[in-house]
Amino acid sequence: MENAILMASGLGTRLLPLTKVRPKPLIEVAGKPMIETIIEALQSRNIKTIYVVVGYLCEQFEYLTQKYTNVQLIHNRMYESVNNISSVYAAKDVLTLGDCFICEADLYIFDKNIFNVKLTSSCYFGKMVAGYSDDWVFDINEYGIITRVGKGGTDCYNMVGLSYFSANDALTLFKAISQEYGKKGYESLFWDDVVNRHINEFQLKIHPVAASQIAEIDTTEELNIINREIAHHENYHI
Repeated sequence: MENAILMASGLGTRLLPLTKVRPKPLIEVAGKPMIETIIEALQSRNIKTIYVVVGYLCEQFEYLTQKYTNVQLIHNRMYESVNNISSVYAAKDVLTLGDCFICEADLYIFDKNIFNVKLTSSCYFGKMVAGYSDDWVFDINEYGIITRVGKGGTDCYNMVGLSYFSANDALTLFKAISQEYGKKGYESLFWDDVVNRHINEFQLKIHPVAASQIAEIDTTEELNIINREIAHHENYHI
């Protein structure tokens, strides 16, 4: 059976002032908290257990364990002082249980079928972007294997915050996270930096997704735009 880790411990400072009183994954889009759209999409795949890593305003996530019987919370005590490597480290034992999705929790899923695909290898879900992007991107070789996970690239797949690790690669990630955590400078690492540092130990590919299936909302302006789009049933599959 597959499990999932949802990273929901951050401060969400880019969505201030809304996040002064509510964690970013619980901000509502069209009347539904963002994290619930991810949970419900994962449940359509019959995920065994969804582990939500919480930190900032963690008590507000408690209701999820009552609403969704396969949701469990994991507390990240280091969310204020260590980058999101701390969230995967807090949930690292989940990586030893078998196949595992790792998802950012501040995403809005428009298409619940985004997870209902046959995944034959470990992968990052990626959105193709034409021209230059300064976001997190992927370099791939002629065999479709990811050779770099990092910032900046041209005419390439961009990270959308979803990934899937088969049991073997999940165990490799467990070892890599355990090895890197605590080393000098680890406090500033994203967990994806760890993947990049150990990229040759994985066989990661890209699973393409469309912009209409998923959105990351970082500002109140983006939130308002998407709410208006949904209200008018334009451009997005709801």
